[in-house]
Amino acid sequence: MARTTIASPTTPARTDGAATRPGHRRRMLTRNWWGLLLLIAVGLVFLVPLYMLLTTAFKTNSEIYTWPMKWLPSKLTTDNLAEAWETAPFGAFIKNSLIVTVVGAALKVVLAVFAAYAFTFLPFPGKKWLFVVMLGALMVPGHVTLLVNYITIGNMGLINTYAGLILPGVASAFGTFLLRQHFMSLPSEVLEAAEVDGAGHLRRLISFTLPMSIPAVATVALVAVIDEWNNFVWPLIITNSVNMRTLPIGLMYLKSNEGLTNWGVLMSGTLIVVLPMLLVFLFAQRYIVSGLAGAAAGGGR
Repeated sequence: MARTTIASPTTPARTDGAATRPGHRRRMLTRNWWGLLLLIAVGLVFLVPLYMLLTTAFKTNSEIYTWPMKWLPSKLTTDNLAEAWETAPFGAFIKNSLIVTVVGAALKVVLAVFAAYAFTFLPFPGKKWLFVVMLGALMVPGHVTLLVNYITIGNMGLINTYAGLILPGVASAFGTFLLRQHFMSLPSEVLEAAEVDGAGHLRRLISFTLPMSIPAVATVALVAVIDEWNNFVWPLIITNSVNMRTLPIGLMYLKSNEGLTNWGVLMSGTLIVVLPMLLVFLFAQRYIVSGLAGAAAGGGR
């Protein structure tokens, strides 16, 4: 009797990735190296100017104009800082910048918090249209309103005053938008429980909404502080005395007195202007990512 042989289906060869794993690892290493090189290049673009600013401020004039350039000063000197402080009244400039920045940024944050809360939780007629109008303000360059603001402040008799420096910029469309998007991402159960418990809007805002929104509020505060500190055009046109100028205007005043050749003194004055904002950013930068992430989460609702 003939024996019938049944062919079994072909069993595919077992592949465990051993052959492709080295190639995949090489590709991953190549991508990581390219990413690292790109990160270093971007970092150099930002860090080299800061390094040049810092070293030039503490170099002597002979080392500043030496070629080839010396990357490290052989001897640190504070003569440039002393000369910059004596040439321009930096004490008055710092005082004015601190007052304008602290008061102006605080008003911006407070108004943005209340406006964002209203746009998020309060029902009122035309809320959506008002929000669209506010978003339109983000698209209008600030220089468009300079003439109107100047005429308004002049009619109020506030030229060359702190109120004239601060009031036109207290409304922040960006801060209101960012906080409103973040408030939309908050758990509604907490606020509903507070409402059932009898909490009014002010208590809900202070006791529940703000504690859950510290990163977003810190982000708005940081942007407001940097904006007020670096503002140049408005303080230039609204003040007419040296004692009311802010630091960016003071730097231009120092440049006009020292000329273009005394780079050590100019870099020392620039260091006085830049250093406070660098410290503020280093202190608050850990809140920025979480604040923007919360606002992005709120935009999806």
